[in-house]
Amino acid sequence: MSAQLKLLAEDAADLDILAAAAQDALVRVGDLTFDKRARRFTALISRFRWEEMKEHGPFERVRAALSFESVLGVKSRKLRMDAPDALGAVLSLTFEPAAEPPGGDVRITLAGGGDIVLSVECLDAMLLDLGAAWPTPRRPDHEKA
Repeated sequence: MSAQLKLLAEDAADLDILAAAAQDALVRVGDLTFDKRARRFTALISRFRWEEMKEHGPFERVRAALSFESVLGVKSRKLRMDAPDALGAVLSLTFEPAAEPPGGDVRITLAGGGDIVLSVECLDAMLLDLGAAWPTPRRPDHEKA
C-alpha cells in the first residue's frame, strides 16, 4: 500500500501544492459541509492519485477529506445544492488575500463553471487521505474535456 497524503496549507504557496494533489477530484454535493459553529468547511472527495500515476495505468483514486478552518462564510455559484448526488470535479484551489491579511477568499473552481468561495479569517487547510486507494480505468484528460 502506498503512503497516504496529509498536506497542510497556511499560505498561497502551500495551497498550490495542496491544489495539485486535489486537481480532478470528484465531489458529491451531499459531501460538502459547513459547520458554522466550528467555522469549518469540509469536502469529502475522491482524489485522483497524480503522485502515483504511471503513463498507461493502472490509475487510482482515494477517498480524502479537504478541510478549511477559520471559515467565516461560504458562497457557491452554479452548484445544485438541492441535488446531493450531483457530482463536481475540482479544477483548482486559489487564495485571494484580503486587504487586511491574513484573511481572504479561497476559491474552489469546479468543472462546468461552478465554484465555491470560502471567506476565511486566515488560510488553514488540510488534505488528508482516508483509506486505501482503488483502481480507476480512466486518467483525467483536460484535452478531451
